[in-house]
Amino acid sequence: MPVSIARPRSLRGEIIAPGDKSVSHRAIMFNALSNTGTASIKNFSPGADCTSTVEIMRSLGVEITREDGHAGMGDSLTVKGVGLNGLQEPADILDAGNSGTTTRLMSGILAGRDILTILTGDDSLKSRPMGRVIKPLSDMGAVITARDGDTLAPIVFHGGTLRGTNYEMPVASAQLKSCLLLAGLRADDKTKLTQPAESRDHTERMLSAMGVKLTKTDLEIVLEPSELQTVDVEVPGDISSAAFWMVAGVCHPDAELLIKNVGINPTRAGIVTALRIMGADLTLLDEREVAGEPVADILVRTSELKGIELSGDIVPLLIDEIPVIAVAAAIADGETVIKDAEELRVKESDRIQASVTWLKGAGVDVEGTPDGMILGGGNTIGGGEFQCYDDHRLAMSLGVAGLISSDPITVLDPDVAGISYPNFWEIIEDFGGMLG
Repeated sequence: MPVSIARPRSLRGEIIAPGDKSVSHRAIMFNALSNTGTASIKNFSPGADCTSTVEIMRSLGVEITREDGHAGMGDSLTVKGVGLNGLQEPADILDAGNSGTTTRLMSGILAGRDILTILTGDDSLKSRPMGRVIKPLSDMGAVITARDGDTLAPIVFHGGTLRGTNYEMPVASAQLKSCLLLAGLRADDKTKLTQPAESRDHTERMLSAMGVKLTKTDLEIVLEPSELQTVDVEVPGDISSAAFWMVAGVCHPDAELLIKNVGINPTRAGIVTALRIMGADLTLLDEREVAGEPVADILVRTSELKGIELSGDIVPLLIDEIPVIAVAAAIADGETVIKDAEELRVKESDRIQASVTWLKGAGVDVEGTPDGMILGGGNTIGGGEFQCYDDHRLAMSLGVAGLISSDPITVLDPDVAGISYPNFWEIIEDFGGMLG
């Protein structure tokens, strides 16, 4: 059912960000492969993507309990490890839903096992490129077949024997990196990866905390085959989800928002850097470390923003936030140029084209480029009815736009926000931004 959002008179209050999706996925997967006991995971992401990971691990014989969260916190889970080689052959096809993270990381876990597994997902997931993980896994000795010349899901894992690898990654991708490191845990020798640029490092942090022999020097990672020790995880708040409120707070004409318990891992915090360069009034409070991850509360206030260029090494550190950064850039003073973001074209939607389409429809001066977009700045975002192409980040970016637009914005397919942020629209309603 469509939702319509209109700018409230003010935007003030506190928000607790939902549990980080990236950390939640890894906490379940890695502890499932541990062999030393049962792990407790708190503030687990309530979104559909992480639920897909839970259900797949259960299908592979992993014992997981789950209790709903309360008072704004995520869910509480326990997971009993089965060891690196303890997964059971599933009775049915494994469904990753809309989750690219689940698909690519599980590919590293399933590769080279002596069980038959088939991994698939929804129509959007089945259109996303999987050759980038299938090819290097095959080179490591895994026997894998997939649709469209071994490039698209469904993906079938037929076994094989994994060898160590020395691989130069063609893209800075945390999903590709994590996939190969997970496969390397069961390889016959070291796995060495060289990244073209830094990408989010949750996998390296958590594997190291679980006793894996892993070293990192600049952009090079070396992993030795290792057993995993169980570790309890308190998942920090998801900065990609917090980003929507950060942008809303700095763009609304009368705003002060405190977003609590946000993970500020340097490989994820590009949104903080970008907004500060744009002139955002953004302060990190109570900086601390939780389960090896840096965390802070983020205070944002109404700001005078200016256009900037986003390109190069910072782009992988904020790639998921670009659709909502475009909202801030639309009203900023001066031109914003976004480059080196061609990865956006193979996300849940073509996020470059989808963002440009709705922004133009709302009267914004914007042009798409092969690897990004150019926004003229100084725009008033108008109203209208827009689709989000089954893309949760597009849906929530439209929600933020409605909080600062001159006229109401209607999102025609809002339910997809539940993939990562089930109560997103409830928070907008609490702020007085929902019509009808």
